[in-house]
Amino acid sequence: MTPLSKSLLAATLFTAFAAWQVPAAHAQTIPVIVKDTTSQYWQIVLAGAREAGKELHIKVPELGAQSEADISGEITALENAAAESPAAIVIAPTQYTALGAPITAVAQNIKVIGIDSAANTTAWTSFLSTNNVTGGKVAADAMAEGIKAKTGKAAGEVAIITSLPGVGSLDQRAQGFKEEIAAKYPDIKIIANRIADGQPTTGLNIMTDLMTAHPHLVGVFASNLQMVEGASQALSESGNKKLTLVGFDSDKNLVAGLKSGVIYALIVQDPYRMGYEGVQIALKASKGEAVPKEIDTGVTAITKANIDTPRAQALLNPKV
Repeated sequence: MTPLSKSLLAATLFTAFAAWQVPAAHAQTIPVIVKDTTSQYWQIVLAGAREAGKELHIKVPELGAQSEADISGEITALENAAAESPAAIVIAPTQYTALGAPITAVAQNIKVIGIDSAANTTAWTSFLSTNNVTGGKVAADAMAEGIKAKTGKAAGEVAIITSLPGVGSLDQRAQGFKEEIAAKYPDIKIIANRIADGQPTTGLNIMTDLMTAHPHLVGVFASNLQMVEGASQALSESGNKKLTLVGFDSDKNLVAGLKSGVIYALIVQDPYRMGYEGVQIALKASKGEAVPKEIDTGVTAITKANIDTPRAQALLNPKV
């Protein structure tokens, strides 16, 4: 074999070895990590991500914990995903402070796209979410409307039920709600902001306690799906027809509660869009293409008055 032939053979073997070391599949894999793989809301996010994966012909592993309270479980999912050297990662952080450092560490080598909730990091390549402060303000307006419809005046005592402490999206919803009430509805007084542990049964107990401790309560804002589930069950069982319940997010049970009048309004995000566009943007970023730093995916208040509109139906019945 001539020296030139040996060189060509060595180059060929090196190229083949390098290609074997970095499988092509990894360059076309974008894991999506959600807060709770068992929740209807996050299933909609994953459905959007799955559809984007099909259209783009890439693998989209669906990862996450089985409870929004399982912070360590989500961190483990992130670390395991990063260890596979994917093209990029899409993640919805379950807790603002705890996920900051892990995301920052992963983002040193892998593009990370955030969806839904913020984390204590500046390492996002792009971030897609509802403007949760705006969402809280929309909830406050719906609350005032509902109280006026039931009592004749936008006035009285209201409370907030927050699912978990230290979750960026939930804190922002409470912030927006408080700001809008203070700015526009001087006769409405927020008398409590109760913090739960992420479980619907706790939301039920808190709602029951609030109605017992505050007999003049006219409204409650439950700021995520699990809390609306618990609060609506408590309200239904109480037989109270005068209290206005406004909730964030939706599923079939909550839509039934809206139709029956137990829930006055649902503030609905666009989780399908978060998953779908999150994967699209992640792939573009992995190729070095320019992507928007932030995207507002929108929020809509749905009541019995507009539930049958095409937009409301598209949000309440996404492709899963």
